[in-house]
Amino acid sequence: MSVVLPISFRALARQLLVLTLVSFTACTVSYNFDADIPGSGSTALRSSTPEAVGMDSERLDRISAAMQGLVDDGLLAGAVTMAARDERVVHFESVGYRDKEIGAPMSNDALFRIYSMTKPVTGVALMTLYEEGRFRLSDPVEQYIPELKDLQVFAGTDSNGNMLTEAADHPMTIRELMNHTGGLTYGIFGQSPVDNAYVESGIGDAAAAGLLEPGETSRDFVAKLGQIPLKHQPGSRWEYSVSVDVQGYLIEVLSGQSFGSFLQERLFDPLDMADTHFYVPETKLDRFSQMYVYGENGELEPGEMFSGADYTTYPDFEAGGSGLVSTASDYMRFSQMLLNGGELNGVRILAPLTVALMSRDQTPEAMTGSILGNGGTTFGLDFAVTVDPVEAESYSAGEYYWGGAAGTWFWIDPVEEIVFVGMIQAAGALTPDVRGLSRRLLYQSILEPNGI
Repeated sequence: MSVVLPISFRALARQLLVLTLVSFTACTVSYNFDADIPGSGSTALRSSTPEAVGMDSERLDRISAAMQGLVDDGLLAGAVTMAARDERVVHFESVGYRDKEIGAPMSNDALFRIYSMTKPVTGVALMTLYEEGRFRLSDPVEQYIPELKDLQVFAGTDSNGNMLTEAADHPMTIRELMNHTGGLTYGIFGQSPVDNAYVESGIGDAAAAGLLEPGETSRDFVAKLGQIPLKHQPGSRWEYSVSVDVQGYLIEVLSGQSFGSFLQERLFDPLDMADTHFYVPETKLDRFSQMYVYGENGELEPGEMFSGADYTTYPDFEAGGSGLVSTASDYMRFSQMLLNGGELNGVRILAPLTVALMSRDQTPEAMTGSILGNGGTTFGLDFAVTVDPVEAESYSAGEYYWGGAAGTWFWIDPVEEIVFVGMIQAAGALTPDVRGLSRRLLYQSILEPNGI
């Protein structure tokens, strides 16, 4: 389906961490407000004109025009954007191409690699077990995963460059696992001996790509992870990490089910997320968007981010941090459920207080550094959270969000009652700031704001 291009993933990863975030005449697909987005009975997404929820149609149309402009400039092949306010979809449009080499237009039902937008899904799944009393956030991870027991912490190197370690001042907790302060890392965003050990063990790029050796599972993953020291003392600083892959395995331990079957039973089936999977079945390949990277001259070139990536077969490693494929409407269902306090049209996944717990600051008071280097931003349980909209150049305190390495993004704004989902498939330094652009264009279309 595509050509795999050689990429220096460490360099690409740094660019993507800063971003999480030829001219073509392309098709634009607009949403028909006369028909709701289908679902199984009560899970249908209801639609509305923008004016009915205090927004301006002409101003909202600037989002599609901007995405089309990025396609015309050769920076994107295509995009799907979707917005809802007051539980009504007010914008759902596609521009450009799903695969520009064959001239296949982008469509609203296109499937996308969502990479790290898998993380909030995993976090919600784990918190359904929290609601059942299966664990406490303060519980040590090693209580449930003995492969991570008695981890040492990196403390420098000796004269020969060998790692020195010290004992952890406390065992990593599940809260620290969910807020990325547990001392784990990814191995691809830094050059420390611990980062290098991740790469050498095969769990650095592998976790980011959702790839391990054939036949290896989440249990094999945590077994390898348990052989590497923590990069920092637990709770001392925030560092984006493989911790959500560990959460996927924790779900298996606590539930006695495979991670994939648990997601299907607890989230995908109840929310009618019929197109969200760890792979793309043959019957849906004609809706799967082509991935693009940027060539030496800035041109879009088809190619997977990771050598060996194959979405046509079900993986042995169900990666909780990066493995899912989804659509804009599926992710809108998931996000609207959260904005509604854990419920979508009568289908309840979480209690309102659990959603509130996930979307508030969960980082330690003594933590050093900032989240992604951004002011006004902190971290909850598998979500970034805006605490100071001015410093974060955002609009509402309490907004929570995340994105994926292939360009997908979403945010949930409890003040303005907004959910926004955007889907592209592009990676590299030239990837446009679609999240920032869509944010400005969405909020300038609100003429009846709740926050002032």
